[in-house]
Amino acid sequence: MLTLCMIVKNEEENLKNCLSKIANFVDEIVIVDTGSKDSTKSIALEFTDKIYDFKWCSDFSKARNFSISKALNDWILILDADEFVTQFSTYNIDRFINNSSNKNKVGRIQRINIMEDSSGNKKYIERVNRLFNKNYFHYEGIIHEQITALDGKTYETDMLDITAEHVGYTKEVLKRTDKLKRNIDLLEIAVKSNAEDPYLYFQLGKSYYMLTDYKTSVLYFEKALSFNLDFRLEYVEDLVETYGYSLINSNRYSEALILEKCIEIYSKSADFHFLMGLIYMNNAKFTQAIESFLECTRFPYAKVEGITTYISYYNIGVIYEVLGFREKAIEYYNMCGNYEQARNRLKVL
Repeated sequence: MLTLCMIVKNEEENLKNCLSKIANFVDEIVIVDTGSKDSTKSIALEFTDKIYDFKWCSDFSKARNFSISKALNDWILILDADEFVTQFSTYNIDRFINNSSNKNKVGRIQRINIMEDSSGNKKYIERVNRLFNKNYFHYEGIIHEQITALDGKTYETDMLDITAEHVGYTKEVLKRTDKLKRNIDLLEIAVKSNAEDPYLYFQLGKSYYMLTDYKTSVLYFEKALSFNLDFRLEYVEDLVETYGYSLINSNRYSEALILEKCIEIYSKSADFHFLMGLIYMNNAKFTQAIESFLECTRFPYAKVEGITTYISYYNIGVIYEVLGFREKAIEYYNMCGNYEQARNRLKVL
């Protein structure tokens, strides 16, 4: 038996789409509203009568834990209103929940983040902790809250056959919700009470990165990197990669070469090889750049869509075109399939 727990505020644009895609897969839906002024609660009533008000206190964990306390079932699934489930394997989830050895494990769903940049929409794929037994876990942290074992111990995770598309970081949604400013305000409060937590500086850096304030994001990423970090942690890998992109976007290309020190650590990451390709490319180290992009194509999977195929081939094509090797450039542009930027280059070659 599985309960979906959600906290919402002014989500009339997303909530119906979210709930309609998950309602048939869960046994109970708990909605906690933190102060909606729109039709959020009336939309929620179409799916559940378990709707509760929670006075917002600038603490996401308190709201999450309140929602969990209202669940009748032990097993909890967490979603946000801007996450739409596209795949849910009932067999896989039932098997995970009904295995007694999993009661102190956390299930990770696949989340596809729809991001926007100057070249259009991109998909960034990640795994996030979202399914757990409430008798063993709760949330901690006022912002970017984390599932934490009640006994304080580290825990194991399992990959689950649930996929959700996340639209919360498209430009239109960010403009409507002012989400990044809210996140920064809460993170700054959190840092005041826990100045030795590198994760908070990482999240501040990410927020400023999404605001395209790369100078500030670099400062926070460097602060996070000043701690003694475990570079195997997922957030640290994200930290290193986004730090590299912040340096590139700040035109600090030579400084970005410091990430060569991490090549061995992240040798099995297509996304990191792609980043190094861009760094080499911007430092006119074209042979190393091509080698890095070709390395990306040897992987079956990357977090960012296209890195293992057309985006890497496109960058190789750009390098050959810049160097005057027209036939090689055409060869690699043709390997990009229907990638629009490659098609455009072929028209002028």
